Amino acid sequence: MAEIKFEIQEEIGVISNSGKGWTKELNLVSWNNNAPKFDLRDWSSNHEKMGKGITLTNEDLKALKDLLNEMNL
Repeated sequence: MAEIKFEIQEEIGVISNSGKGWTKELNLVSWNNNAPKFDLRDWSSNHEKMGKGITLTNEDLKALKDLLNEMNL
């Protein structure tokens, strides 16, 4: 399996913390030297390990923001 290369270009914020030192974060990440995308996933404290997550383009993130704004939370 090919190695996945990533570079966190901007740490935007932590959404939650687990009891085991991992955090769910929104970051701007470049995957395999491609243009950076918004990325939501769990990370170990040193950002060496990651869980499954999703990547979002600017348009995806705006659409998600609009949907969240419409919700009655």
